[in-house]
Amino acid sequence: MLSRVSASLPPLASWTSALIAALIGFGGTVALVVQAMQALGAEAGQVGSAVTALCLGIAVAGAILSLWTRMPVVLAWSTPGAALLAASNGGAAWPVAIGAFMAAAALMCLLGLVPALGRLAARIPASVASAMLAGVLLPFCLQLFRTLETDALLVVVLLLVFVIARQRFPLYALLLVLVSGVAVVLTRGDVAGFAPRSLIGGLEPVMPAFDLKAVASIGVPLFLVTLVSQNLPGLVVLRTAGYEPRPQPLLLGTGLATMLLAPFGAHGVNLAAITAAICTSSDAHPDQARRWTVGLIYAGFYLALALFSAPLVQFFLTMPKASIAAFTGIALIAPLSGAIENMLIEKTERDAAILTFAATASGVSLLGIGSAFWGLLAGFAALAAKAVFARRN
Repeated sequence: MLSRVSASLPPLASWTSALIAALIGFGGTVALVVQAMQALGAEAGQVGSAVTALCLGIAVAGAILSLWTRMPVVLAWSTPGAALLAASNGGAAWPVAIGAFMAAAALMCLLGLVPALGRLAARIPASVASAMLAGVLLPFCLQLFRTLETDALLVVVLLLVFVIARQRFPLYALLLVLVSGVAVVLTRGDVAGFAPRSLIGGLEPVMPAFDLKAVASIGVPLFLVTLVSQNLPGLVVLRTAGYEPRPQPLLLGTGLATMLLAPFGAHGVNLAAITAAICTSSDAHPDQARRWTVGLIYAGFYLALALFSAPLVQFFLTMPKASIAAFTGIALIAPLSGAIENMLIEKTERDAAILTFAATASGVSLLGIGSAFWGLLAGFAALAAKAVFARRN
């Protein structure tokens, strides 16, 4: 009897793989999420609510999708989306930002409901979408080196750990950077005022306010970077692991999770890519038919993170802004590298990609609409002009 029960339980490797994936996903970029919510005017309690809501969405939606599809559906928050929000320069009030989150989620739900739209979205030029993402990420990586002027010790330590870890332990590089940086901050007493108001995460609902300018400058770019940089690669990870996921239910499920939790601050719940690879490989579970249980374990760890998110968020809120900027810049080096590589792959689209990249990175704001929108507009206009002249010739 005991032997049959133990045989049905997931192996130890499933638990360790899920734990490592959760720690990397949360710890590697939580500083960026905190910075993004602060940039949108969220107060301390609202920042904590956002992180709690994101963890709940990852846990609950991931568990439901894993059970339903019998695949290890591993979810995450939108890291590129958080970078986009952090670059918004406080142009939108918090309720307006919530409305933009809901608009992005509605677009993702629409893709899940209408297969034809999903096929159309798959044809969005990866070069232009990646160029927009690269333009969003570049200022954060530049700010990392500007932080040398105010906190050279921390930046040098983070860079050394990052470079060495990327060579020896690339999967754990960001986690090692976070541990090293926190050690430096604690040793210097930079968080002496750390006094969490609560040990349990809480949710603070906000009535959304819908503004067309915010939807154009935040909602639409948030939808595109989440789709191209998170959901589509997440589907590829599942296919690489030997599964045949139907995109529509996964897009609809993550879109609905974001829609329901957006009033609490969740900007984007989506498929994971890098951390998903940890949970979908044979190392996580030798039996592909039972590997979906790893998705449940991963969801359980994120549920624990949601319950105890309050002190973790408060810790990052207490850190000096220079420290947060350094953590964020390091976390975005690898995504920036991937975005630049992808935007230059297709030689015939490089002009459009460079225009998108330059316009987005400039930070220009026209008519109250941010640079990510104008970058996309420049790129699509260049591609359209190229297509017109190609037909005439």
